[in-house]
Amino acid sequence: MADEFAFLDATAQADLVHSGEVTPVELVEAAIGRIEAIDPQLNAVIHRRFDRAREESAADGLPRGPFRGVPFLVKDVVCHTAGDPFHCGTRFLKEAGFHEQRDSELARRFRAAGFVFVGKTNTPEFALSAVTEPLAYGPARNPWDTQRSPGGSSGGSGAAVAAGLAPVAHGNDMGGSIRIPAACCGLVGLKPTRARNSLGPDFGEYWGPMTHEHVLTRSVRDTAAVLDATAGPAVGDPYQAPPPGRPWREEVGIDPGSLRIGLRTHAGGEVAVDAECVQAAESTAALLQDLGHRVEQVALEALEGPGLEGFGVLTAATVARDLDRWEQRLGRAIADDEVEPMNGSLREQGRRLRATDYVAAVERIHAYARTVAAWWESGWDLLVTPTSALLPPPVGRLGPLADPAELLPGLGAFTAFTTPFNATGQPAISLPMGTSAEGLPVGVQLVAATGREDLLIRVASQLEQARPWSDRRPPVHA
Repeated sequence: MADEFAFLDATAQADLVHSGEVTPVELVEAAIGRIEAIDPQLNAVIHRRFDRAREESAADGLPRGPFRGVPFLVKDVVCHTAGDPFHCGTRFLKEAGFHEQRDSELARRFRAAGFVFVGKTNTPEFALSAVTEPLAYGPARNPWDTQRSPGGSSGGSGAAVAAGLAPVAHGNDMGGSIRIPAACCGLVGLKPTRARNSLGPDFGEYWGPMTHEHVLTRSVRDTAAVLDATAGPAVGDPYQAPPPGRPWREEVGIDPGSLRIGLRTHAGGEVAVDAECVQAAESTAALLQDLGHRVEQVALEALEGPGLEGFGVLTAATVARDLDRWEQRLGRAIADDEVEPMNGSLREQGRRLRATDYVAAVERIHAYARTVAAWWESGWDLLVTPTSALLPPPVGRLGPLADPAELLPGLGAFTAFTTPFNATGQPAISLPMGTSAEGLPVGVQLVAATGREDLLIRVASQLEQARPWSDRRPPVHA
């Protein structure tokens, strides 16, 4: 199935509504048709809210925000939507038929921007994987090769946007979960500065300081414009990101000047980086050099320094707390066999932790962040790395029932380049700058200093113009 809207970005679709050329109802009906026709091959959209979307798109009260009437998909974890299923990739919430009763703050802002939620996307259990293969819903599949993963944990969102089901979808990023699906699916994936988007009202922070919220898109201008619509603190937020000097949408197309950029293609430790991931980063560095930037190979030893091991303590404590919270909300105990094996193990680890272990882990992560961020303060503007050390793996290789001896190193390699910047809270963006010999997308990551999304958007826009990707289509697409 094909339609005229399928590969228009969200900005272009919104422009059609604003000009009166199409109605929100037409955009939403087209997206529904694409999901019905294409998603059975991908298993990306696990909750369909088609009837509600039709009603909302036709309502006089549809907000007249910058994206009025544009179809949107919400990842089924952290950000929840009033009256809709909220299962977080778990079997016990699916079996309970659990529905959330209120919008999170971010969902409220998406609605105020004019987006119409047409569905919710697949995610691993508790978003705790770099692939999207929950036992509750089965694996999401990559539209570039349906035998491969679209990455995780925002893999359902990545697969859906890449296939043209919707122009933009929500994602969150605790260790790479926006950037990795962007790399696997050939998309733009920005992890903003910590606290740029609110986690309220449920959380001030989640997984300690590691969680960041935003979207996956096909264009840099969409990434920037959605951030304009959603960013800013909510009442009671414990942290605030530095405010921008002007709207991020206005940074698109602005000459960034000649920047000092570091290139780092080794992941540290014993992580082997796929040669095609290295080549994509090196090719991007060469392009940046041609565009007038000063690019140098850097070691940046601080990335391999102590402190990041505290992430394991945070995840164990968070899984244990999540399960305690859901037991309270459901009014019953959650048995070990209702939880996937890795998360069951993490629950037990989390229950054994002392409060002082958690505080010490947060302290170590903050110390690590200060050490790493000092590099940007020493005269560097950007860092370029592969987004991931791996190409999209076959479905099942890193799934929840995989051999732990292969699973844990594989997940560690998948996130080796991304997780450090969840700890530091710096903005980082994955761009679809390469293609493997098998035709798979290969992502390249750019990292800026805290609060400098403006610089990332300028350089990403420059690369998008120099090496366009908007005409690329996966084999499975609308």
